[in-house]
Amino acid sequence: MATIPHQRVRGRPAHPNGPTFLTYTPDGTKLITAGSNNVIRVYITGSDGEPTNIDDCQDNNTALAANNDLFIVGAEDGSVRVYSLETYLYEKMLTRFTLPIRDVALSPDGNWAAVASDELEIKIVNTIDTMHALYIRDLPKPPKHLSFHPSGSYLAVSCTDGIIYVYSISTDEPTLTKKYDGLIRRLESDDERSSKAIWHPDGRAFAIPTVTRDVQVVSQDDGEKQRAFSGGHMGDITALAWSPNGAMLATSASDRKIVLWDSRTQKTIARYDYSGVINIAWHPHNNIFSFVTSEGELFIYPNFLSAENWRIFQKPPQPAPFIHDPLSDTSGNARKTLVNGIVKPHTKSRAERRGTPDSLDDILGPQSGGEEEDFVEDDDGAGYLEGINGHGKRSNGHLDGLDRPNVKRRTTYQTWQPEIHQAFQPGSTPWKGNRRYLCE
Repeated sequence: MATIPHQRVRGRPAHPNGPTFLTYTPDGTKLITAGSNNVIRVYITGSDGEPTNIDDCQDNNTALAANNDLFIVGAEDGSVRVYSLETYLYEKMLTRFTLPIRDVALSPDGNWAAVASDELEIKIVNTIDTMHALYIRDLPKPPKHLSFHPSGSYLAVSCTDGIIYVYSISTDEPTLTKKYDGLIRRLESDDERSSKAIWHPDGRAFAIPTVTRDVQVVSQDDGEKQRAFSGGHMGDITALAWSPNGAMLATSASDRKIVLWDSRTQKTIARYDYSGVINIAWHPHNNIFSFVTSEGELFIYPNFLSAENWRIFQKPPQPAPFIHDPLSDTSGNARKTLVNGIVKPHTKSRAERRGTPDSLDDILGPQSGGEEEDFVEDDDGAGYLEGINGHGKRSNGHLDGLDRPNVKRRTTYQTWQPEIHQAFQPGSTPWKGNRRYLCE
């Protein structure tokens, strides 16, 4: 797709040259930026006025996260500080490392902050009681990116060894649940290129930038590769972000392009020419898209989406792009919803048989008044005419009962559904994507 012609947005000088970061508050009222100087800027959404400057922070900020009440900044000196969005003042020291901070992530409820540095340790600190913390200490290499699952129960860690580690943090002792090798490239912790795993809003998958400059979707349950967003960039990806409803994906790369993708088709739907983009952010509700560059400039892009793409943005939450989506009922292999082992009463396994259009009775018409009408007379009381049904036929009430399965068992026969068994021996192929594949 060719680059869409649009009125170019002018950048705002926010920070000096160097790594620059931005984030919206969840309610979308504020946009916060941090960079290589000791000033943090807070912009009010919809206002053309000057931002609020907070200048009592450290130099060389390297990470930023926010909720509606506070924001957290990590710096190269290893400090992680908390600031109030009500008073715009420093509140407290969240934690401290001896080496530079590389990423900070807030849990969806805002109660926990995960912090990564060049050390082989991740701290997950309670934002209210900073003395309460969880620790991940089994990393072989320093972490580069952190990402909370939408439920807040899992934390994805992209490490400099090219491996993604997913930890369950629902208990006081984080446990490694999955490890994904060979998906991301090995990058230094201060590299502008991204290897971040971003969770889809529905929580069933995450997307990562690959060594082939594509974006790969990976299932969280079984680690299988799903759909991929391919061919959009000629340079390495520097940032990526799902739209709030998961219907679109935005990526930036070193090829001076911002690319907008349709999640359902994995096709590019828009391109924008901006160089040096290293971090991007969707507004949670409005048609606004913001990004920062390595030169410290901030771009706030109103009316970023065309009318057609804005309709996609306004859709209800969309599913992650799976190859065989377990939630989809469009294939013959999709499992139907069962009630007590049988199909729901309102569902029909096949169409009901319709009446014959040209039955014999319709052709001959009614036979009445003839001499042969009711020619059989039950003159000996043998019951020839007993049990006549509505169609003028004898019923089977005079017959003996047959040995046959009871009604409950017969109903199960008529609405048979496959029963899925767990793998019971080594080498058995698991059930994945509503299919069980044979060994190759």
